[in-house]
Amino acid sequence: MTAMTVNERPVDFDMDPDTPLLHALRDAANLTGTKYGCGVGDCGACMVLVDGEALRSCLVTIGEAEGRFITTIEGLSRDRSHPVQQALVAEQAIQCGFCTPGIAIAAASLLRGNPDPIEAQIREAIPNLCRCGVYPRLVRAVQRAARVGSRRERISAAPAPGIDPQDAARAVPGMRAEGADPQGGTSD
Repeated sequence: MTAMTVNERPVDFDMDPDTPLLHALRDAANLTGTKYGCGVGDCGACMVLVDGEALRSCLVTIGEAEGRFITTIEGLSRDRSHPVQQALVAEQAIQCGFCTPGIAIAAASLLRGNPDPIEAQIREAIPNLCRCGVYPRLVRAVQRAARVGSRRERISAAPAPGIDPQDAARAVPGMRAEGADPQGGTSD
């Protein structure tokens, strides 16, 4: 058994210690926000925090992670309220979303150590590959997250996960929740 703390919970993996942390997180712990991209450490889609440092989980074995504190995108903020997550949405720095978890983890790590980075520092600290090319918006998002983190700016929150379908149906005219009548009420 390989023991570590994942998203503030103790976890024991009954797997070969040479198993990449990425596969243990995705396959055994069902934390699928950590993405498998290239498998060789080039793209950054699998980035997680290991003792607060952004590392590519495809290059870290669970044996190497034993006894350490791991934070995945699911543990960064359960309600998407982390300044980086909010700023990525506000700056429209998310396209297909595949690389976004790794980018958010790298940005959070950067801001933890450097609360007011300049553009060159952001580009160096976030080497993640994005097929959609959000790089200019990504830099703006990290700078905005820095301002939010230092309380120089506020971002109105993105919708919380798990919105009630009937509330969504009232907010989106073309959507109907099960049991809702066309005027937005319920047909109980």
